[in-house]
Amino acid sequence: MLDKKLLAEMRERLSAYQSARRETIKITGDALSASKRAIFALHRDDRAGADRLLAEAREVLGRVKATAAERPGLDDEGSYRAALEEYVEADLYRQYVESGQIGAIANVTVDEDAYIGALSDLTGEMQRRQVRLATEGRVEEVRKIKEDIEEVIAELLEMDLGGYLRTKFDQAKNNLRRAEDVLYEVSLRRKG
Repeated sequence: MLDKKLLAEMRERLSAYQSARRETIKITGDALSASKRAIFALHRDDRAGADRLLAEAREVLGRVKATAAERPGLDDEGSYRAALEEYVEADLYRQYVESGQIGAIANVTVDEDAYIGALSDLTGEMQRRQVRLATEGRVEEVRKIKEDIEEVIAELLEMDLGGYLRTKFDQAKNNLRRAEDVLYEVSLRRKG
């Protein structure tokens, strides 16, 4: 009644995919961790450390992407998507810290969802940087970061974001509100 050969082939493909999926989950955790640590290194002005950690994450993401060429769908797994988005956020933050500019991500294929999610999250890292600069009394830089976050929000407003990205956008708007509060507090202290 059943085509046993067909089912055996399907079972083998499913088993191979599950094995590759488990490996993907394991190694993308390393990429996610390296990207998070790169962000923290940048907050401490350790650019060399951040570059090393970003290279580690990039290597892992490349391995998963290569495996996904043989096992379609691996690059849609949640663990890979989370690691990719965190890597993009870390790279965007590196760009921002080094040049004040935010642009494309080199050496990693990034789709719109990962980029927009990371860009939204980036506003939180920018706001954290703003707090640090406020404690150092660097008012003009505090003001500039608030303006830069406003620019990100203005661009995101032009997009019809829904679902997951809408949630990320709402978080970015909260980061702008906090950045405005920091600037307000710094301005009051300066006058007082």
